[in-house]
Amino acid sequence: MDRTTTPEFEEFAAARGQHLVRTAFLLTGGDAHLAEDLTQETLGKLYGKWRRVARLDNPGGYAQTVLVNTFLSHRRRRSSTEHVTDTIAEAPVTDPDPSLRLTLLRALGELPAQDRAVLVLRFWEDRSVEETAHALHLSAGAVRSRSARALTRLRAVLGTELDDLARS
Repeated sequence: MDRTTTPEFEEFAAARGQHLVRTAFLLTGGDAHLAEDLTQETLGKLYGKWRRVARLDNPGGYAQTVLVNTFLSHRRRRSSTEHVTDTIAEAPVTDPDPSLRLTLLRALGELPAQDRAVLVLRFWEDRSVEETAHALHLSAGAVRSRSARALTRLRAVLGTELDDLARS
């Protein structure tokens, strides 16, 4: 890659990097270190193809798709034996209700990777069914049914925890 594309890529990475990390954090069920690793791997893949990626209508959307595919590939690898723990990396908290966030992250972490990816893209990233299906290489019907099942599982995992949080 020639040096003329490097500043453009650096601007893209600076502008979209935190967004990618936040999405990866949700996909990993709250594992900040893995989220950073997945984001770095995603940016590395994009850098290698930057000339082609920069010409796309939506390089940010493409980056999100690469991130989700990187996450799903990581989950499939046999060497992927790391597990999310109940400790969160130290970071400033600006969330008005951190206990709700932790409860939701814990519940997301108990879902299968594909279901988590569907929920994060559909409800956190606010993508349409079709965009989610395209990003995950699924049919629109599969996204709708996975989404419904994942939400049911999420509600079952959360159980009375949300009720307890609402009362406190």
